Amino acid sequence: MNGNIPTLYVHGRTLPEAWEKAVLACWNQGVAVKTEYDKPGDPPSRDCTILWVAEDPFAEPRIHRAFPGGLEDLEIYRQEVVDGVHDHWIAPEEGKWTYTYHKRLFAYEIEGAAIDQINYIIEKLSGAGHSRRAQAITWNPKLDPPTYDPPCLQRVWCRVLQDEDGGAVLNMNCHWRSRDAYKAAYMNVFALTDLQRLMAARISERTGKPVRVGRYADLVDSFHIYGSYFNEFQGFLKMVEKRSFEERTWPSSYAEPMFAEARERLRKEKEQAV
Repeated sequence: MNGNIPTLYVHGRTLPEAWEKAVLACWNQGVAVKTEYDKPGDPPSRDCTILWVAEDPFAEPRIHRAFPGGLEDLEIYRQEVVDGVHDHWIAPEEGKWTYTYHKRLFAYEIEGAAIDQINYIIEKLSGAGHSRRAQAITWNPKLDPPTYDPPCLQRVWCRVLQDEDGGAVLNMNCHWRSRDAYKAAYMNVFALTDLQRLMAARISERTGKPVRVGRYADLVDSFHIYGSYFNEFQGFLKMVEKRSFEERTWPSSYAEPMFAEARERLRKEKEQAV
């Protein structure tokens, strides 16, 4: 222990492969660090700084069986980030949510205006795909520092490059200040790569040329596994040890019936709210 945070790098072809490698790297090479959420008796977390990359985030299989949460929850979370289905739950004055990623990315409030940063990225890259300025931020220095649970995602940065055949490829980087490696990171990236897909489609519409989804890069300042759930985490380690990669993952087609149930649940929720 020399006082330095380990800085790690892993990559995989698919989303579940890259996530799994990142979690294992944190477990095996991370250092012990206390957290502000520890209860008496909790071991310190395993923590590192990491860059992990999914080379082809929509290649199958796309879903890891070990992510905590159900498949319906995964689809609902995707819609929270991409479509803002729960932006209306933001109500800090009532002790409820203080933000959503969708609201910060699509309607960032500043000086009385709501800025659609995702539309800015789409417009910027439609005109100059090689631009270095196509980014969106989430952090609000006035609102976020005093809150109990400020945004983990800090910045989204995108760029379009050409492949060997001259086709357009949308690359995405996401920068996080903090991330629960096991219980949050997979769902986060599942949703954000769908946002990447949406942006690629809209750039294609504006330019009249095909744009495919390229690699997704995830840079995390504090990528951690909490000591409070080390016992539960043993199940993840045993799955990796005892099952093949095919047995640890699902293709999107397997999840689609559960995703459809989630969409129906959201539809009924919206009707009741009206």
